[in-house]
Parts: sequence; C-alpha cells; structure tokens
Amino acid sequence: MITPRTWQKSSYSGGGEGNACVEIATSPTRIAVRDSKAPARATVTFPAGTFNTFIEALKGYARSHV
Repeated sequence: MITPRTWQKSSYSGGGEGNACVEIATSPTRIAVRDSKAPARATVTFPAGTFNTFIEALKGYARSHV
C-alpha cells in the first residue's frame, strides 16, 4: 500500500506554491500518480514495470503536439 507520506512532487512544479504539477508515490510493485492540486481525488496506479512506458508515451505525445 502507498501511504501519503511517500508522495513526492515533481521538480517541475511551477512557480508560486508549486501546485501546478503531479505527485508520484512508489512501492516495490506499484507507481501511483495524482494531481497535486487535488490530492484527495483519483489516483492512477501502474505496475512498476510499465510506468516508464507511460512516461515515454507522454513525451512522444507532447513532442508531436507542440
């Protein structure tokens, strides 16, 4: 289980209070992602081995939609 104290905010959180970002939490088998502006809302979880695939897909999408 991922506990709230394990959440880490991205270093790309933006200015001000740094709330324009996502946070991640890790466990040996899962990676969880949540919106830092609404941490009590839905969390997306991935098996640990597929998280990098998800990130690379996001990067590819961002590059093709600039």
